Amino acid sequence: MVGKYITRSAALLLAAGGLHSQAFAGGVERGGYNIDLLFDPSQAAFESTATFVMPDRKLKNVQDTSGTTPFSLNALGYSSSGKEDEGYWSPRIGGKIGYENADCMFDYSQPYGAHTKPGANWAGAYQNIETKINSDNYALTCSYRFDMGPGQLRVIGGGNYLEMDGFKESLVIAPEVLGGLPYNGTGRLDLSGHGWGWRAGAAYEIPEYAFRASLVYYSEVKLNDVSGTVDLTQVPSAVSPLGGSVIPVSGSTAMPDALELKLQSGIAPDWLAFGSVKWTDWSQLQTIPFYSASGAKITDLELGYRDGWTITGGIGHKFNDQWSAAASITWDRGTSQAYGSQSDTWLLSTGVAYSPTKNVEIRLGGVIGLMTSGTSKSMTVDGGTIGEDATYKYDSDLAVALSTSLKVRF
Repeated sequence: MVGKYITRSAALLLAAGGLHSQAFAGGVERGGYNIDLLFDPSQAAFESTATFVMPDRKLKNVQDTSGTTPFSLNALGYSSSGKEDEGYWSPRIGGKIGYENADCMFDYSQPYGAHTKPGANWAGAYQNIETKINSDNYALTCSYRFDMGPGQLRVIGGGNYLEMDGFKESLVIAPEVLGGLPYNGTGRLDLSGHGWGWRAGAAYEIPEYAFRASLVYYSEVKLNDVSGTVDLTQVPSAVSPLGGSVIPVSGSTAMPDALELKLQSGIAPDWLAFGSVKWTDWSQLQTIPFYSASGAKITDLELGYRDGWTITGGIGHKFNDQWSAAASITWDRGTSQAYGSQSDTWLLSTGVAYSPTKNVEIRLGGVIGLMTSGTSKSMTVDGGTIGEDATYKYDSDLAVALSTSLKVRF
């Protein structure tokens, strides 16, 4: 039967492929959530994974449309091009313990993040100089299996605690128009928040055929107490009444809920097919306002996202008892609408797994992605306008990621 020829190594390459796909997903997603370790058939397992992502999004034909001063940044000699994204690491570490029909896993990951740094010398500096978002997620997920028909039904549930922080710097007033005053004209927003979430789902498995179908829902994580400061000490009071001061601010938002369907099945001796479909409710993030203690709106984060969809399909093959490999193709629908540079992305992922013993597995993987072209301009969101500080275009760009993973079973 097919199941007798599908080794654990080929199936476990699915996790590496999923990490690659998540690392290029829309919104501010990086590693996303991943519970594949829960399905490891060992009584105990430990896994550590690190992925390094290198996007190369270039912006061109940048025009300052802010109208902040009579002289646009273009007229002042600011560059009409820029490089947006910075490379980043996406780590994950987890452990799983099983007893009879029950399994539990604990994992640490960085599911969300962003780092854009076009700099202070491009014509879109009123929109963004540098933005960075960090996250730390701690999750516990458990399942219980019972016989049903030719296989087993697994009920899944758990919770997670998410911490987030970040900052955004942008130009408030070009220093060239300040008449030699000792200010660089930038403002900075610093924020942090935290919240709890949960996950629930089910999976059906027929080990004889290496078949598994799982559907898991990940709840939103409400960040009800997002607090921080707006630093305007580099802006003179003659330009803004808040210039020269640091203002405490607060607000609220939520990281989106998601629903993911995963499938895999043995299709021939030593061959495994797999696929997944994931929806993420990024459209709930449009603008996020922040207020002073008096209730006055000081600033906001402009996002204007639409829902994200990620679809993956691939195949895995066992060469011998030590070596196996997998390859997959992923389409990720960009979450940007008229504003932003998160266009559709196509990914080709490959990976190999080496098992020197039955208790140790080493995985290496790589991905090359095509980020499609587009234009960023202002758009209407919730009755207001966002993205009105700059317009720009971007061509189709390449992105590359490398991943390594170590799993030890007991």
